[in-house]
Amino acid sequence: MAGHPGPRNGRIAAPHLATHAGPGLVTASRDGYDPSMAPSRSGRTAAAPAITGEQIAAISRFPDENPNPVLRMLLDGGLLYANPASAPLLAAMEATVGSPVPDRWLKAINAAVVNRLPFEVSVASGTFEVLAVAVPDLGFVNLYGTDVTARKAVVKFPDQNPNPVFRLDWDGRIVYANQASAGLIGGIGCRIGGRIEEDLWDRLRTRVAAAEGQVVEVESAERTYALLPVDVPEFGFINVYGTDVTADRQLARLHRENERLLLNILPEPIAERLRRGEGLIADRFDDVTLLFADIVGFTAMSSAMAPEELVAVLNEVFTVFDSLVEEHGLEKVKTIGDAYMVVGGLTDGTADHTVRVASMAAALAERVAALPASRRLGVMFRVGINCGPVVAGVIGTKKFIYDIWGDTVNVASRMESTGIPGRVQVTAAVEERLRGRFPLEPRGLVDVKGKGRIPTWFLGAEPATARAADG
Repeated sequence: MAGHPGPRNGRIAAPHLATHAGPGLVTASRDGYDPSMAPSRSGRTAAAPAITGEQIAAISRFPDENPNPVLRMLLDGGLLYANPASAPLLAAMEATVGSPVPDRWLKAINAAVVNRLPFEVSVASGTFEVLAVAVPDLGFVNLYGTDVTARKAVVKFPDQNPNPVFRLDWDGRIVYANQASAGLIGGIGCRIGGRIEEDLWDRLRTRVAAAEGQVVEVESAERTYALLPVDVPEFGFINVYGTDVTADRQLARLHRENERLLLNILPEPIAERLRRGEGLIADRFDDVTLLFADIVGFTAMSSAMAPEELVAVLNEVFTVFDSLVEEHGLEKVKTIGDAYMVVGGLTDGTADHTVRVASMAAALAERVAALPASRRLGVMFRVGINCGPVVAGVIGTKKFIYDIWGDTVNVASRMESTGIPGRVQVTAAVEERLRGRFPLEPRGLVDVKGKGRIPTWFLGAEPATARAADG
């Protein structure tokens, strides 16, 4: 490089290429600009080294086919070459092949060469990052442009997002978190630069691998967040988008609680009809089985109890009833004071409802007798069962109830009220269905209001064979 002039006016003067361009090299000479005789901006002409056409062809072989911008500039600023993909970059820099690069961009290029750092060029709504690589032996600078619009959008977006967004590397380390993530990140005991808890990292990594947009729920600082992990393979990290779902989960819990309370009042099919907006619910059922149970002497017993003790005893006893109703696939109709009403065959459409009601009645005495309150107070029940047709429906609009009416109901109630403590009294219709399946003891004729004297039976303990069949 002997005889090479030094820097002039803050620019790097350089030797220039010979005009013997190889194939693929677009030189300024095609536009009337001969780089071999290009004056420096001080007015002098720089000498050019002898470069063969073969060497230039090797250097210039690929840029025309590169989908990214590639430019070549002399060290003193003359633009030698630009591939087709450089068009938007040239427009933004107001540069033309065959002319010197504008001063402000020449300064940026010179700084990029010295600092070995790329500089940015805004192009319409996008951004290019330009890497400047000096090739002093050949007297020029190669400029390589990369469209970084998407990358900058990925980086900028989370800062403006009102929802938590944080970024993980593939070691589970938080490399970035926007301001909205502060509570979430702190609540899971982590920080930027730290690794998240191993179980959470495993769950997030699994969801990313599934590639199905599945979320992971976490509790953090008394809030509930749904985390959606999204792989960003172009940049080697995972973006995690958080949504505060605390209110949604609270609403869901309230809905489940309301549903539980509703089903304590109504059979599920009836509750569903109400939810669908059905105004008047009234049905006739040709065949159901009804059970009434009443605690013997409870009025006198309760007079000596404190209110809290009275309610506690009833709650303990009727909890046993509820569990037996569920076990045998029956429906609780209602409680009236210390009385309990159950129906079978109302909503399930099966023919064995009388057997299931009898099974519940047979198990009732043993199950209640095991309660501490029963042993302490000597709680006993009278139970009555009848079967036949009924009418059922919902009455009321605010404090509504589901109730059952008809002669079958009245007779079932009389079976309980005329019964004997500790026994289950049934009608002839029930005895006929249970005959051969349960032990039944004839009681004889019983005077029933509105019916006169009718035959009744006592239901004995359920035999082991019947229990096995029912189970």
